[in-house]
Amino acid sequence: MLKEFKEFALRGNVMDMAVGIIIGAAFGKIVSSLVGDILMPPIGLLLGKMDFSNLFIHLSGASYASLAEAEAAGAAVIRYGAFLNTVIDFLIVAFVIFLLIRQVNRAKRRPEKAAPAAPTTRECPYCLSVVPLKAVRCAHCTSELKAV
Repeated sequence: MLKEFKEFALRGNVMDMAVGIIIGAAFGKIVSSLVGDILMPPIGLLLGKMDFSNLFIHLSGASYASLAEAEAAGAAVIRYGAFLNTVIDFLIVAFVIFLLIRQVNRAKRRPEKAAPAAPTTRECPYCLSVVPLKAVRCAHCTSELKAV
């Protein structure tokens, strides 16, 4: 059983998948940073200096000025701003993966070899001049040619 597991774990596909998962996790962190640190601040600024990560709805009757204050008080909150950031993360990751897969698929496609074009000319067997395929007489030596 241990031998079978070793064969399974060391197969090329499993190793490729493991590398893909590790790189995907690192890529996810990069995209999260891109969204949280680079994209969301200008969007928040355009929307009136709003920070999405601090948007929340408190479920208790009390009023709180900030998410940190509500969490410090132990109030139940719905953090929809964090959810918006996560949705934007996902959309960006999905779009980038779509672009990468599209490029990989383009690179994998091999141009189909076109069938060789049918010849339109032939050689005269007497003078070796090039004549049209449908010609019945050579234009150079006036020999009669067999019809093709």
